[in-house]
Amino acid sequence: MDQFNDVDAVHRLLEVADELRNRKTTTNILSGKVVALAFLEPSTRTSCSFSAAAQRLGAGVISMNAQDSSVTKGETLADSMLCLASYADAIVLRHPRLGAAKEAAAAVSKPVINAGDGTGEHPTQALLDLYAIVHETQSRGKTFSESEKLNVTFLGDAKNGRTIHSLSKLLARVMAGKVVFRYVTPAAVDLRMPAELIEKLKAAGVEQTEHNEMSDDIIKATDVLYVTRVQKERFSDAASYEEAMKASFRVTAEVASKMKSDAIIMHPLPRVDEISTDVDSDPRCAYFKQMENGMYVRMALLATVLGALE
Repeated sequence: MDQFNDVDAVHRLLEVADELRNRKTTTNILSGKVVALAFLEPSTRTSCSFSAAAQRLGAGVISMNAQDSSVTKGETLADSMLCLASYADAIVLRHPRLGAAKEAAAAVSKPVINAGDGTGEHPTQALLDLYAIVHETQSRGKTFSESEKLNVTFLGDAKNGRTIHSLSKLLARVMAGKVVFRYVTPAAVDLRMPAELIEKLKAAGVEQTEHNEMSDDIIKATDVLYVTRVQKERFSDAASYEEAMKASFRVTAEVASKMKSDAIIMHPLPRVDEISTDVDSDPRCAYFKQMENGMYVRMALLATVLGALE
């Protein structure tokens, strides 16, 4: 997210997503282009939405995964990327290791889009999350850019949650001192926001507090509740994961009833049981809209990166 220093460029990207969304049809602005999807870590929404985004823009798609590729034979990341760069105009990479996207970008001359690198970041998720917040705020009769203070509560795994890492950076930049972050993480296991990131956000003028319980005061003050799952794949032993799960807070319809009438409930998905299905019908629920809108944001990103909008 540190690459997105130009706030106007971020808003322009979201405007392009709006334009593509409102067309409600496919377009051929990327006809003749090929997008490579290298997903070396499991994915449903990110992988499928990037694939759909490329195809709706008229591009061809080739795919690579860890199980059916030469990665199983010991091929290095750099060599895998050089291979894909020989066939494609852009590479979308998801990898279990922090820093892998940066390493991949250094190995090839074609654009590399980070679709999640371990416990690092998930920039495209942050962009679609911002898109959802803007639209949900507007649908409630408010103007996002004129908000006095946006109170965002991040609930769940802030240590490993790359979506939290990226969205917090993006909101800090776009809101420019008009955002408050609360991190609510289980007390049993250390899943707190990384200290270096807290310091970085503090330097950017963001007010932040850390909590181990989701009190009624926090619930009632929240404008955006951003829920994440406890990530089982990031734990070295099952016992620690189970301990974290037992200590986790669960959002139910009863909890939601205490929130502001115009609050926004978000989740990058997948969920385990941190949000009860009885919340799904609540009009404040936005996570399924996040899922759909992600395709339009990724369409806008692919079109921009590949110069189709120049």
